[in-house]
Amino acid sequence: MNSIEKVAVIGLGYIGLPTAAILATNGLKVVGVDIKQDNVDAINRGEVPFVEPDLNIHVAGAVSVGSLSATTMTPAADAFILAVPTPFNADKTADLSYIEAAARGLAPQLKGGELIILESTSPPGTTQHLADYLLGLRPDLSLDGVNGKPILHVAHCPERVLPGRVMIELVTNDRIVGGITDEATELARQLYHVFCQGDIHLTDAATAEMAKLVENAYRDVNIAFANELSIISDKVGIDVWELIELANHHPRVNILQPGPGVGGHCIAVDPWFIVSAAPDESNLIRQARETNDGKPAWVIDQVKRVLKDAGSNAKVAALGLAFKANIDDLRESPAVEIVRQLSQDLSECLVLVAEPHVSVLPRALTSLANVELVETERAVREADVVLLLVDHNEFKEMDRSALEGKSVVDTRGIWR
Repeated sequence: MNSIEKVAVIGLGYIGLPTAAILATNGLKVVGVDIKQDNVDAINRGEVPFVEPDLNIHVAGAVSVGSLSATTMTPAADAFILAVPTPFNADKTADLSYIEAAARGLAPQLKGGELIILESTSPPGTTQHLADYLLGLRPDLSLDGVNGKPILHVAHCPERVLPGRVMIELVTNDRIVGGITDEATELARQLYHVFCQGDIHLTDAATAEMAKLVENAYRDVNIAFANELSIISDKVGIDVWELIELANHHPRVNILQPGPGVGGHCIAVDPWFIVSAAPDESNLIRQARETNDGKPAWVIDQVKRVLKDAGSNAKVAALGLAFKANIDDLRESPAVEIVRQLSQDLSECLVLVAEPHVSVLPRALTSLANVELVETERAVREADVVLLLVDHNEFKEMDRSALEGKSVVDTRGIWR
């Protein structure tokens, strides 16, 4: 392959669509592929089906000039980027079914010479598994040209962006590229160089996969330390927010902020892939995951404790459902689990949910009769207990006088 002119991006979610848009606004012809017809239709109208600052400008512009389109069927292309989900199974191993489904969709389009990049976060060996799976579907192709068979170039390039800053960090962040072969690595480097202003670091596929997992496990371990500190501080009567602020004045200490748990598709999931790859050696990483996964139960206990004085028909305002501030991403959000569990444990209470970035409750909450999505002002006004779960700007800026006379459980420390 001498040049890449057409790219198919499979999976138009929080990573796939921004990647498709940034490629399309940098001179390439891009076709996005998604299984959801509503998303495809929205993108073809130049609209973005979720919240991400500045993405709508890129999508609308690229669609208007014809460099970006969307479809439910994978087309032929010079390069394919897979940005599909990799959730974990019940045993915490990676569910690769979405990757395999994407492979089945693109396999009939291959002629040889194509570049196939897996962006989905995955355990070491997944890119090789993808390559082997494709060759199982297309035995007329190869990875090395043996017996004169046309070559497929397969590589891994993990995304490393922060929701809310995706369109900035796609361009400015360094990237890691690891191919099954050196040629695949170089071809992938050339493709990302189209828009990436950061350094592009070259390695093998398994190391590239592990690098992303390690980055998120590092964050998870440090968040677990902060979350454990918050539980200890509550037990001994110390303000954890003041404690962390004071400790961080040390020149070599930078403790993160505690919260109600850890959410999002990356930090809440990726460390388990390391644990599953080396279960006997991943003691610290496993404990951090268990600590963070256990934090929602502690938050629920805090709410129950203050509800003892509120009566049997109390109302709880749960502020925020997203996994982090100022976005609409609810994936693996501890706030959703906390609301769900509260509604079941306290069936006589009404839980008034305020989430300014969504218009409907997620599926996990829709069947609960005592959970209602309302405006922030109403939730706080009617509540006996105000539970702050997400530090959205709207909650930070609200008039604190509205909290007078109410019990407050602030898991983010914004109302100290």
